[in-house]
Amino acid sequence: MSEPIFSHVEPIFPVRDIPETIRYWQETLGFTHQWTWGDPPSVGGVAWQKAFVQFMRHPVLAEASKGNAIWIRLRHVEDLYIFHQSRNAEIVAPLEVHEYGMAQYTVRELNGYYVHFAGNPAGRGEGTRDGGHERVIIVARKPTVMEYSQVQGALGGQTERPEIAANIISTAAFGVVAEDAVSGEVVGCAFLLTDHAGFYYVKNVMVRTDRQGSGIGSALMRALMEWLERNVTMPSLVGLFARESLEPFYQQFGFLPSFGMVKEIGEGPGD
Repeated sequence: MSEPIFSHVEPIFPVRDIPETIRYWQETLGFTHQWTWGDPPSVGGVAWQKAFVQFMRHPVLAEASKGNAIWIRLRHVEDLYIFHQSRNAEIVAPLEVHEYGMAQYTVRELNGYYVHFAGNPAGRGEGTRDGGHERVIIVARKPTVMEYSQVQGALGGQTERPEIAANIISTAAFGVVAEDAVSGEVVGCAFLLTDHAGFYYVKNVMVRTDRQGSGIGSALMRALMEWLERNVTMPSLVGLFARESLEPFYQQFGFLPSFGMVKEIGEGPGD
């Protein structure tokens, strides 16, 4: 018997109106994904990275359930607090650091449920904030083969052969580099590949080891996402491969875990 592998938990709130509730959770609270079932919808849900909430249409139970709550933990809770203030969310408990060490605030949402948002206070256990490195400039260009190899080599792993690096660079739809503002040296890079038919792939988001933890990777990803927003005009899918430890980094840009299959092909005997 295989051991169960849990993905996530989805609390279910009874509500009066599914579309109205989903619209609120997206437009006011900022949740990026939604789904419904039925016409008119009898159930539905929203998601933002690893936070999932479901709703079921049950007006009587919704009235009796007012006051129930969920607790959502995240990084950069201060930024979300500012966002919710700007969207005029009903904040019933302001952001403050509690005695248990978490910064937390509470929103009363459309149906009368309380949503507690909490996380480590800024500067405690989360590293330097995005964009915190003043000596780096993000430039929309592809690196040279030498620049690419130098960044990859500085990560301590095996570097790709020059012809492979050249192929990656030449076939990328878009590339971006992080340049040291003083020396002009490239300290990070990232690429977007595409099949020109609705699929994009984020490849090799790399930052030199000695420059990591200062927001450079986030700045590179923002440049890729901004390019996609400006240039993609048809329904498209953007994918990437990442270690589990890096999932929270990519989730802040709207990427969600997905199930799939892969096959690795190595060099055969005698190659």
